[in-house]
Amino acid sequence: MRIGLLGTGPWARMVHAPALAAHGGLDFVGVWGRRADAAKDLADRHGTRPYDDVDALFADVDAVAVALPPDVQAPLAERAARAGCHLLLDKPLALTVDQGRAVVDATRAAGVASVVFLTTRFQPETAEWIARQADEGGWFTARAEWLGAVFTGDSPFAASPWRREKGALWDVGPHALSVLLPVLGDVSRIAAAVHGPGDTVHLVLEHEGGTTSTATLSLTAPPAAAGATVELRGTAGVTRLPETAEGAAEALARAADALLAAAASGSPHPCDAAFALRVTEILAASQSLLDGTAQGVLDTPWAAVVGEGRPGRGVTPP
Repeated sequence: MRIGLLGTGPWARMVHAPALAAHGGLDFVGVWGRRADAAKDLADRHGTRPYDDVDALFADVDAVAVALPPDVQAPLAERAARAGCHLLLDKPLALTVDQGRAVVDATRAAGVASVVFLTTRFQPETAEWIARQADEGGWFTARAEWLGAVFTGDSPFAASPWRREKGALWDVGPHALSVLLPVLGDVSRIAAAVHGPGDTVHLVLEHEGGTTSTATLSLTAPPAAAGATVELRGTAGVTRLPETAEGAAEALARAADALLAAAASGSPHPCDAAFALRVTEILAASQSLLDGTAQGVLDTPWAAVVGEGRPGRGVTPP
């Protein structure tokens, strides 16, 4: 599969470009960026071609990988899909529900595959754990903590304008939801959403069938307190998301494998754009509750977004 990369920032340099260049099933055709000099530098480093015209890149490839801010990703992803390109996307899908829905509509109209790179879902230990817990069932409650030190440490993402504006809810919230949803089912209501220190957000979620979960999300945690934890309690006892030593580039390679499989089979991947749209709807409802502009009720059921079934269930390592 011929693939191009959209984006030249830290994530593109650290993860996307190395993973795409090393992948045996991909022909890394070129790089487009909002700064032509950065696109040339990244392309030169990986022996590929810089593109000044994004539509020219779309015409030369079968798929694009996107490493751009979500408000830039969504319209370009829609455009790429309409040009017939399969999509390897980043999270969050978009910063508005309408933008996210436009991406989903475009993928369906064009018949292209999509995979959203939610890192935990493409690391073997964590993906296998999620699949086991989804099959186990009988969960009473869950606790998710996704605590980053982006703004309190030396993270290369600290200068990211969209992260500074939208905070942890939109940056690490998708990671927490990507674990909770396939295990506990769809979110029907955000029962509570409150601010904590810095950009910290605390959520109380009601899932289908009455199970509840809590999520604490932050990019302003002390570096010594940073980390991700998901704990489930139910009839099977207590279990926690395992740690993994695998890096993001290896996980992205598995996401690329998943895109290749989805494109070949025509079957949607559980972490496709439709799943990411549901995550965006949950984030938007939570944001409205935090802002005091609306109640945290999700009016659109999951089945109306993607069809019957549990959201995002069934992920196993490709």
